[in-house]
Amino acid sequence: MVTKREIPRPTEGELELLSILWDRESATVRELFEAVNATRPVVYTGVLKQLQIMTEKGLVHRDERERAHVYRASVSQVDTEQRFLRDLSNRFFAGSAAQLAIRALEMETASDDELDAIRKLIARKSKN
Repeated sequence: MVTKREIPRPTEGELELLSILWDRESATVRELFEAVNATRPVVYTGVLKQLQIMTEKGLVHRDERERAHVYRASVSQVDTEQRFLRDLSNRFFAGSAAQLAIRALEMETASDDELDAIRKLIARKSKN
């Protein structure tokens, strides 16, 4: 896996493929093409090219032992989410994760389970 400092910023298209890989753990180009094509039209060679670029950037790892190459994410979902949230926090909220969380909660209704998880996090953070 790529370390946190080395994580390149994925594009929207790369995030789409990474999301599928995070969910499935691994997939061939054909499987990724079919998954994306189920929601929007894409061409097979476009998905293949995107995976080649992602391999060069270190976002995915390609296993070439089989005839159909199998791809796995080289970056974790948590690390990628944290990178985007850190960037967002720095750009719009002067680095304040709390302000980012407040704005997010103002935008969307949180479920009781989500609010309970937030309360537990606040309690843990308050003890530190």
